[in-house]
Amino acid sequence: MFSKILIANRGEIAVRIIRACKEMGISTVAVYSEADKESLFVQLADESYCIGKASAADSYLNEERIISAAKVSGAQAIHPGYGFLSENEHFARLCQRFGIVFIGPDPECMERVSDKARIKKIMEGTNLTPIPGTEALPTVEDAVEAASQIRYPVMLKACFGGGGRGIRLIRNEEELRRDYPLAVAESEAAFGDGSVYIEKYVFPARHIEMQIIADEYGNVVCLGERDCSVQRRHQKLIEESPSPGVNKASREKLINDVTEAVKKMGYSGVGTLEFLMDREGNFWFMEMNVRLQVEHCVTESLTRIDMVKWQIRIAAGVKLSFTQEDITLTGSSIECRINALAPGKLQNVHIPGGPFLRFDGGVIPGTMISPYYDSLIGKLIVYASTREEAVRKMRSALCEIIFTGISTNIPEQLDIISDPCFSSGNYDLTFMEGR
Repeated sequence: MFSKILIANRGEIAVRIIRACKEMGISTVAVYSEADKESLFVQLADESYCIGKASAADSYLNEERIISAAKVSGAQAIHPGYGFLSENEHFARLCQRFGIVFIGPDPECMERVSDKARIKKIMEGTNLTPIPGTEALPTVEDAVEAASQIRYPVMLKACFGGGGRGIRLIRNEEELRRDYPLAVAESEAAFGDGSVYIEKYVFPARHIEMQIIADEYGNVVCLGERDCSVQRRHQKLIEESPSPGVNKASREKLINDVTEAVKKMGYSGVGTLEFLMDREGNFWFMEMNVRLQVEHCVTESLTRIDMVKWQIRIAAGVKLSFTQEDITLTGSSIECRINALAPGKLQNVHIPGGPFLRFDGGVIPGTMISPYYDSLIGKLIVYASTREEAVRKMRSALCEIIFTGISTNIPEQLDIISDPCFSSGNYDLTFMEGR
C-alpha cells in the first residue's frame, strides 16, 4: 500500500480524497493555485505546494509542475479526482515514466475507451447496443455527410472530456455548418483535443449510468445504476440510485451485460458506462468515463462501498474483497449538487445533520468562490429505506442547509424536489425544459 499520495485536484473532491487517505493511514500532498491558497483542502493535506497562477492551464492542468511536486514530496501515487487530468492519457504515461502510480486505468486502456467515438466500436462485440454514430470527423464536410446518413436531428459531441461540455443538438445542415467550428474550438479549449463526432439523437429518454469497479485480476462488480436525467444544458443537477424508471428485470440484465463487457475490455479501476433509456425501455450505450464521477457518493450511500478507498487499493494491486452477489441495492439515495450562482466570499455555513445524511463539500466560512473554476460548492446526499422517504429527507435537508454571502441554487433544488413530477419518479431529460 502507498504511504503518500498527491491529489492533483481541488475543492470538494480533493477534500474527499484526503479524508479517505487519512482513514487509510496514508499521508497526503495537495497542489494548489494562487487562488486556492486559503482553501480547505490545502489546510487538510499533510503537505501543500503552490504550482501556479489561478488559471487551470497554469496550475491544475500543468503536468510538469504536478509531477515535480510529486517527486519533491516523495509521493508514490497521484489521484487525479475528476475533471482536469483525470482522463488524460498523456499525463498517465508521464506518471509511469517518472515511476509514479496513476490512480486510474493504465494509459493504453484509457486511450482505447476514453475516445467516445472509438468506444462504441469496442462495444459492438458485446451485448450492449451503441447509439448509431460516427468516429471522429476531421472536417465539416465529413460531418455533413455523416449527418445526412444518420438523419437529423443528431448530437454533435466532443470525442474526449465530459461534464456536458462540447455537446450540441443539431436539427439541420445549416445548424451543423454553424456549430461545427464552435464545437471544435470548445473541445480544444476544454479538453486539449478538438475531435468531434456525431451520433443519433435519442428522444425522449432517461440518462442512466452504470457504476463498475474492477481489479487487475479480472474481477468486475457493478454497483447498480444512477438516474441523472435532471439536467440543464447537459449539466447534471440531481442524481438518484436506483432509478425509479428501471425495473428489476431490466436492471439485472443490464448489470450482467455491463459486467461482461468490462471484463472483455480488461479494464481496471472505477468506471461509468452511460446510456440513454428510451420510452420502450431500450438502453442505448453512449460512452464510458474512466474516472471517479462527481456523483459517485450517491452510489456509495446506497451500497456502502467506499469507491475512493477501493480506487487506491486497486491501484496498489489489491484484489476486490467482494463479489456481485455481495451488492444489495435496497432503499433509495438522492444527491443534489449545490452550486454557486456567482463568485463571492462565503460568510456563514450551516450543514444539516442526522442519520443517513451526508454533505461532501470543500468550503468553510471565509472561502472564496472563484470565477476560475467549476461553481460546485458541494453535494448533499440522503439515504432512506424508500424513495418517498428519501425525497422527504432531501426536502427537509434543503430547507435547513445555509450558505450566506453568496447566492446558490438551493431554492431551485428545493423546487425540483418538491415538484410532483419528480416525486412520482416519472421524469426524463425533458424535465427541466422551460424552467
